[in-house]
Amino acid sequence: MSGAPDGPRLTHIDASGKAAMVDVGDKAETERVAEAEGFVVMRPETLALIESGTAKKGDVVGVARIAGIMAAKRTHELIPLCHALMLSKVGVEIAPEPALPGLRVTATARLTGRTGVEMEALTAVSVACLTIYDMAKAVDREMEITGVKLVAKSGGRSGDFRREAPAS
Repeated sequence: MSGAPDGPRLTHIDASGKAAMVDVGDKAETERVAEAEGFVVMRPETLALIESGTAKKGDVVGVARIAGIMAAKRTHELIPLCHALMLSKVGVEIAPEPALPGLRVTATARLTGRTGVEMEALTAVSVACLTIYDMAKAVDREMEITGVKLVAKSGGRSGDFRREAPAS
């Protein structure tokens, strides 16, 4: 259940196959950073409404940014077995992508600690995208949340990771 004896293994599964929180007590404290992204695809009129700041529920981008930051700080309450972390920084950026059409949401989470911040960055993006959907659903129920993924991470025992750009 935990993978090949000498190969990769799932770290949240103990020797008997039960879910378990990873013990990070012996790990070194290092700076850890993670970046994630996601997209909300919508009709061009919906994007124009959001960009103009005239949506009925208010500042869609501003509210979604705050929701993403708040979500990152509460990841341990949402995702079983995640550690409560003292994040030193969470940033959420939301930018129009007219070619979709829609919005690109990116989040960066940072700390100095014993465990990574990938889940915090992914949670920030996910909740920011859900907030955009919630605030604009009255005018566009066909919006689609897509492409939520880890873009990069640094620090920790497993080293750095950067997603390769797709070949064009």
